[in-house]
Amino acid sequence: MNWETRQYDLAKLTTVDVALSYWMGPAIAHTLVSFGFDDGSYVTFSVEIRKEKNELYSAVGGFFRQFETSIVAADEKDILRVRTNVRGEDVYLYRVLMPDDAKRSLFLSYIKEANKLVDQPRFYNTLTANCTTIVFDMIKHIIPGLPLDYRLFASGYLQDYLYDIDALDKHYSLADLQKLGRITERAKTAGNDTQFSQKIRINMPTGNP
Repeated sequence: MNWETRQYDLAKLTTVDVALSYWMGPAIAHTLVSFGFDDGSYVTFSVEIRKEKNELYSAVGGFFRQFETSIVAADEKDILRVRTNVRGEDVYLYRVLMPDDAKRSLFLSYIKEANKLVDQPRFYNTLTANCTTIVFDMIKHIIPGLPLDYRLFASGYLQDYLYDIDALDKHYSLADLQKLGRITERAKTAGNDTQFSQKIRINMPTGNP
């Protein structure tokens, strides 16, 4: 694992995509949020458990304060490809429609939450403080009035929730967004290509300008 320090110009932030990675049926998915910039680069944030050495993941343990929370920022070629090409998970990518100022605020919220964990560690909770609900907590302060919904907990249906609140492109049916947003095979084909992010988005709906 290589750690790097990077700088991003938020004036050049153009897109926000949500990736849902499935590994145990339709109701449960891991949520990742990817920010795209006008130079074609992407940085993806993932709220995860912080496993200690030799510690194994347990869904049950996630309910009982067994794991600490971590926020990981990574290249898509690393964090998405490891799920599709290494772990054999099934991944879907959706363009989220939101105002530019909200995109920047969400990016900064990830940075703020990650820095806060340094001074104030918190436990990961499979139900109340997971990869989806923590993102919702950040967004509801940026876009007030978002409804609480069971699909925030059954994260495998998060795309249905986003569609219902008009956060996805309604020029397409939800079924078409799912079909066109499935990147699993495209990621396997792209492999370690330097254009990985561009190749997984071929035919993916990109929303309104």
